[in-house]
Amino acid sequence: MRAEFAHEQAQTYLRQRNRFAVLAGVLSLTTLVSLGAAVTRDEQVVLVPITAERITVSSGGIDAPYLELVTRDTALMLLNRAPESLDYWMANILKLADPAAHGRLKAELVRIVEEQRGSDISQAFVIAEMHVDPKALTSTATGTLKTFVGAQVIASQRRSFRFRWSKRGLSLALAGFEQLPTDKEEPGQ
Repeated sequence: MRAEFAHEQAQTYLRQRNRFAVLAGVLSLTTLVSLGAAVTRDEQVVLVPITAERITVSSGGIDAPYLELVTRDTALMLLNRAPESLDYWMANILKLADPAAHGRLKAELVRIVEEQRGSDISQAFVIAEMHVDPKALTSTATGTLKTFVGAQVIASQRRSFRFRWSKRGLSLALAGFEQLPTDKEEPGQ
């Protein structure tokens, strides 16, 4: 009787050992496949052609230099426009838009396009300084906004523009922008 009981116990332990051995084999194989994928995976680097810095994006947050470069390019694209390029201008700004802000941004851009289409009015923005806040995902570009009619400059004013950003995963998207009041202007004018 004891021999049968001991035999049953030994068989139970043997089955249990075999299950653990299979589980260990599966886990080892999964680990090897994961390590192989990690070793052979390409490093993802955001390339900005006009910088000597090597910039990467991680899920940990946005670096100030990256936010500054994105703001610079967005400000120049958004604030430099001519009637001949309005459709291209609007399409490319909307590519940067956060899906949640897409409709609101498009409405603002359509209003600008309707005002400017068919005119000889162009504008150019020359950045003088920039401030970024990677934690709040905001940035401010300050510089000279020049307005042209044909080739003649009709206005040249120092202006500041605030950009709001949103981050989803590794993507940075434009959530909104606004012109800030100058020292001479009261808010709401």
